[in-house]
Amino acid sequence: MLSKMFCKYRQVLLVLASSAALVSCDRLITPDFETSVAELRGGQYTLDKEHATLLWKIDHLGFSRYIGRFDDFDATLDFDAENVENSSLEVIIDTASLDVNNEAFAEDLRGDDWFDVANHPQAVFRTTAFVEAVDEDTFVFDGDLTLLGNTGPVTMTVNFNGGGRNFLTRRYTLGFSATAEFLRSDFGLDNMVSFGVGDEIQIEVHVEFQDSSL
Repeated sequence: MLSKMFCKYRQVLLVLASSAALVSCDRLITPDFETSVAELRGGQYTLDKEHATLLWKIDHLGFSRYIGRFDDFDATLDFDAENVENSSLEVIIDTASLDVNNEAFAEDLRGDDWFDVANHPQAVFRTTAFVEAVDEDTFVFDGDLTLLGNTGPVTMTVNFNGGGRNFLTRRYTLGFSATAEFLRSDFGLDNMVSFGVGDEIQIEVHVEFQDSSL
């Protein structure tokens, strides 16, 4: 009986010790990691393309949310930690990199009935104005989206995840997620709207930016 109790006690101690070690290792790996925007390093940042995801979601005949992505996009961030409202972002998307996990359908979407990538190889989003701070790490910005040669307003909500020196790249890094919604018909992308394919597009972004001064 005592032997069994001792074994269980030892297992609990090992679990607790392992958990503490993991937390300690995390702090050793990123000792200057901050979740407070005010504590971050401002300046010019470039996108870490290896840790960047841009998804779009659209209603499919009421049955489901159809999800696609763009595999190739670039972005630059001018980040002001002390006055976030002065920050600005530009995103350039290679529309031919559209990916829906079905190459035949992706090629159809690249055609002139949809994204018309031959004539409009890029989509561009640029922030134009700060709207509000929802909380200490969530901010809303207005911007202009250019798609299919048409430019219109799109509002983006940005959530700050944290920042610090990435031990793998040794680069100072900021992490963000963001969401936006707009009507595709406002930009001339209106094929099959009247047949039940959703007009509203939801955008979801997960990105890391690296300090470009290093």
